[in-house]
Amino acid sequence: MSILTVETRPFDNQKPGTSGLRKKVPHFQQPNYAENFIQAIFDAADVPEGGTLVVGGDGRFFNREVVGTVIRMAAANGFGRVVVGRDGLLSTPAASNLIRQRKAAGGIILSASHNPGGPDGDFGIKYNVANGGPAPEGVTERIYARTRDLSQYRISDAQAPDLSQPGTTRIEAMDVEIVDPVADYAALMETLFDFDAIRAAIAGGLTLRFDAMHAITGPYATEILERRLGAPAGSVVNAVPLEDFGGGHPDPNVVWAAPLVDHLRSANAPAFGAASDGDGDRNMILGKGIVVTPSDSLAILAANAHLAKGYAGGISGIARSMPTSQAADRVAAKLKIGMFETPTGWKFFGNLLDAGKVTICGEESSGTGSDHVREKDGLWAVLLWLNILAVRGMGVADIVHEHWKTYGRNYYQRHDYEEVDKKAAEDLMDSLRGRLASMAGQRFGTLVVSEADDFSYKDPVDGSVSTGQGVRIIFSGGSRIVFRLSGTGTKGATLRVYLERFEANPDKHGLPVEEALKELIDTADAIGEIRKRTGRSEPDVRT
Repeated sequence: MSILTVETRPFDNQKPGTSGLRKKVPHFQQPNYAENFIQAIFDAADVPEGGTLVVGGDGRFFNREVVGTVIRMAAANGFGRVVVGRDGLLSTPAASNLIRQRKAAGGIILSASHNPGGPDGDFGIKYNVANGGPAPEGVTERIYARTRDLSQYRISDAQAPDLSQPGTTRIEAMDVEIVDPVADYAALMETLFDFDAIRAAIAGGLTLRFDAMHAITGPYATEILERRLGAPAGSVVNAVPLEDFGGGHPDPNVVWAAPLVDHLRSANAPAFGAASDGDGDRNMILGKGIVVTPSDSLAILAANAHLAKGYAGGISGIARSMPTSQAADRVAAKLKIGMFETPTGWKFFGNLLDAGKVTICGEESSGTGSDHVREKDGLWAVLLWLNILAVRGMGVADIVHEHWKTYGRNYYQRHDYEEVDKKAAEDLMDSLRGRLASMAGQRFGTLVVSEADDFSYKDPVDGSVSTGQGVRIIFSGGSRIVFRLSGTGTKGATLRVYLERFEANPDKHGLPVEEALKELIDTADAIGEIRKRTGRSEPDVRT
């Protein structure tokens, strides 16, 4: 075995987005493309000599090959140990947990989250730092800067180890430890939730269905829900991770998880339904005849977290991304705890969690989690819901309706316009920003703009400032529209429009969402000039 120094040239399109670098698989298969980005991570992260690296991914196409490349490059870049999930698999929250448990210098997670997989699908590389969370902006900026002047990378010429067998092997001066990807994570969940109460509820008739969408959470859900909690075999469906997610789109929403939604609306529906995404950090929660919005789920979990043993002493605070509905704000006010509004991206929650300012965090894009790791965690949300159902002895719909009665209802919807021409989308946002100063006082039907801004955030822990995080149009009475471009796509641009209206009157909590938001939907098109600038008359996805 020997360490090779390979000459290369920079690529001009390796700027990390919200969750690392994401491109189509053929893009990553270009000679030196993945290697360049991995070397840039190692150079920019200032990893201590002999440090530990955690590596794994969601099992999508090209995952195994890049895991092998990461191992061989880590051996050539001074790491003392690499901890790898068996078969190269680790859910994102499980990887975060391993980084923290092993006191690793960081971790490389291979995933494109909820994006489709397969030979022509998407792939991604993300770096997580020592606290287990996504690299903050300062680190990703250094990584990007390094990609632009990289001229060589280092790699061992040794063969990558067999990933199928747990145990420890050695490459160069580095140990390669292959571990069960589920065991440590499942053990952590047992410390947070009352498994006895959930097990008793399932034995007493609490029925459930979990759709793993042929993605990474299949083995985790099977082990925890079926083997440890006693749900009948088959309660977890689409449980085997596949390189192309079975030809589906591993995004847990009403469009891509439609079979689960239909099942929960059928005559033989179970009491509880859930789904998770490609890498296991997102979730969808359902009950008989009801889909719980991610924003409502965050608020309900925060209001009821004390029912789980890991949070019995209460929570210190709540954080949500700016586009997420303000339902959680009312919970924080009632509990008299801190409430923080951050830009989109889980990395913005890291400092708040590390400082103990918040316990539970959430994003409207189906992500919720707590201070047990530094990533959002789909299965954690499922287990907390099951814990709440077991203790309260109520159905999902009853809990949601009771929450609305107590706190009011935030009617909420996100409209995604996918693969929009990038320049057209950027021009739309630039036009909005150019009109912000004159927007206050303008009337659109019954809506009057009270304020409008381009959201910026000053981190209360380290003082760092993030600007240009989304245009907010806020109306008298609290309704609002938010426009932002997503950083998770790989083709063109994804324009996201968020619509929110608060309703305090319980007599008006049963309106169809489209009806409740109709005036905001029409106003969003008028203000954003969406149809005019993008040519789109309807969003591709409503969630």
